[in-house]
Amino acid sequence: MSKQIMIIAGEASGDMYAARVVEEAHRIDSSVRFFGIGGDRMRAVGVETLFDSKEMAVMGVFEVLSHFGIIARAFLKLKSLLLQSKPDLLILIDYPGFNLRLAAVAKKAGVKVLYYNTPQVWAWHASRTKKIARLVDHAAVIFPFEVPFFAREGLPVTFVGHPLLEMAVARLTKSAAQDMFGIDPARKVVGLFPGSRKREIEALLPVMLDSAGLLSKECSDVQYILPLASTVDRSRVDALIAESAVKVTVVEGYNYDVMQVCDAIIAASGTVTMEIALFGVPMVIIYKTSPLTYFIGSRLVQVDHVGICNIVAGERVVPELLQDDAEPANIAAAILPMLRDEVHAAVISNKLLSVKEKLGEPGAPQRVAQLAFNLMAKGN
Repeated sequence: MSKQIMIIAGEASGDMYAARVVEEAHRIDSSVRFFGIGGDRMRAVGVETLFDSKEMAVMGVFEVLSHFGIIARAFLKLKSLLLQSKPDLLILIDYPGFNLRLAAVAKKAGVKVLYYNTPQVWAWHASRTKKIARLVDHAAVIFPFEVPFFAREGLPVTFVGHPLLEMAVARLTKSAAQDMFGIDPARKVVGLFPGSRKREIEALLPVMLDSAGLLSKECSDVQYILPLASTVDRSRVDALIAESAVKVTVVEGYNYDVMQVCDAIIAASGTVTMEIALFGVPMVIIYKTSPLTYFIGSRLVQVDHVGICNIVAGERVVPELLQDDAEPANIAAAILPMLRDEVHAAVISNKLLSVKEKLGEPGAPQRVAQLAFNLMAKGN
């Protein structure tokens, strides 16, 4: 019988990472069946998604409560499948609140667990390290400094490299992208990257649009472009843009091509900041969440930066404006020098590009796929 693998990706970035692992696994054995939680990218490579990651991509106390019904249904369904069908392997990708609970079920069912892109225990919830070591059979980490956290707990861990090294590649030349998006190469371009969750769009896009409005008063020839995440409702984005006085070009399916045409970007904190860093584009990182979520999170965080590109660089390469600081006037003031001062922009760009050297070698999906087959070969 063919192997059965449950795979869980609750967010847009996880959907992207998981799809590449599935592709590589099918190169090894095309008969393997994958099912679980994911999005369009995973479905495109043959994963049977029982629940869509668009419905699962929430963060924060109130946000999780408002989506509790669908999250609970997903958990109970997957729990039942783990206990009754017992797949050959469970692959988890980030999404720790949900995935660690599912790992506990897998442990009880005797199903081996491979955790790819593990929770950021080095940033917060260091206490989770022991729990992960207890519930997981192998950790595949994407940063070299993550290895000691798990190794010291006796958990087998492999630094596989960062998947973005081979994934963050533009499909078009810069000039071709400019033509496709209707960009005037003689004018500056600012990208608006509000995130991949509904709550992020509601909290951050209006602020970004207001920032763009202020910025346009200082630089009247700036063009704005927004890449739409696969997990985001296009109609809502269009409605918010229509309510503003800012002209924004919305692009679907060409995130990396959008990055390469930008002179500066306003970005939500998250995986996207690392993607932008690989293109060397100066940016301002912003984030807003509910007061309670921010209060709790700010007391748990154990690093000096929230932007992953700043964390890997080991310094505040690009500005971070969080919560009350993430206001239009502050954002516009931070972006303006990136557009007006070429030397300032070049310094930032070079520091961002140097981050790439710390991410290992391309080939993370292949390594994770091989780890998966190695674990299944060991049996339960």
